Amino acid sequence: MNMEVMSKERAQGARLSIVDCDFHPRLTHEQMKPFLTNQWWSYLQTYGSRQRHGQAKGYNYPKIAPQASRRDAWPPNGGTPGSDVDFCREQHLDFYGIDHAILTPLGQSTGNGDQNGELSAALASAANDVQFTQWHARDARFKPSIVVPYEDGVAAAAEVRKRASNKEFKQVFLLSRTAEAAGRKRYWPIYEAAVEAGLPVGIHAFGYGGWPLTNSGHPSFYIEEMTEHATGAQAMVTSFIMEGVFERFPGLKVVLIECGFGWLPSLGWRLDKNWKRLKDEVPHLKKAPSEYIRENFWVTTQPMEETENPDHLIEVMEWIGFDRIMFSSDYPHWDFDDPFTSLPPSLTIAQRRMVYADNARALYKL
Repeated sequence: MNMEVMSKERAQGARLSIVDCDFHPRLTHEQMKPFLTNQWWSYLQTYGSRQRHGQAKGYNYPKIAPQASRRDAWPPNGGTPGSDVDFCREQHLDFYGIDHAILTPLGQSTGNGDQNGELSAALASAANDVQFTQWHARDARFKPSIVVPYEDGVAAAAEVRKRASNKEFKQVFLLSRTAEAAGRKRYWPIYEAAVEAGLPVGIHAFGYGGWPLTNSGHPSFYIEEMTEHATGAQAMVTSFIMEGVFERFPGLKVVLIECGFGWLPSLGWRLDKNWKRLKDEVPHLKKAPSEYIRENFWVTTQPMEETENPDHLIEVMEWIGFDRIMFSSDYPHWDFDDPFTSLPPSLTIAQRRMVYADNARALYKL
């Protein structure tokens, strides 16, 4: 929602601990420069990046929301939303009393989707250095994620192992629109390294794999692009299960970030129905698909579907499991969710504690 900063009196009414599982810092190549070799900095200045994504030179968000951000998220001293650590601390962490914020860097500056695999790896590594030195070091509540050049599974796994000894990195971070279905074996080195490091894999909607979200080309309207992330996430979850990722890595934990979750029960039902008839095609699956969903996936609250009957949303949350749902704000974006008002009012205090903080504390070892 586009919203202005609310009163301090309202902020002081928050009593429950909050862990924000989707906070977007704005990282730039200029910030990364100290962590790039002369070779790669010169390359960027001379040749720039070469993205797989067909809309890489355009901007996918409505012009009414520049940088896809809230009107009040622009730092008063200049810069773009999510770029000023002190302003973000004051406006978001301090204002809401947030204990921890998991950093989820987006944008092509992190190297995701670049055709040049070595450049992608260099930028991902630099993005991790920036998260740690310019965000976490200035406020320990900001917890970095390990950005990886995920189209190169071997290089991505090397980056995970490089950062694994630093326990302040709380997850391995990918985007959902990969060049191939996310369960394919080209990505397995990433999952192996994540399990080895004891880290969940956070997969955020969007990405630069080079393919449109729909089955028949790029959509005409932004609202289609926004809505189709749910179908893209369904294909991703299905691929993870059917390719046997969780049989090979039973301890793998996957967090679906900004993918919604209202679709998850119906996907489980449909997969189970088809699996009963076609299970001989996938003999490597040892249990029903819905069991993998409940055991290996976590979801975040933003964006949360709004049902006509409020009880229906609660039923969806119960199917997923209240121990698998974690709060996320999507700060500083235009569809940001206010921590004080975004959860259904009918949730019990125990359920609120789980969603706001307890589940994230357990998963991320906070």
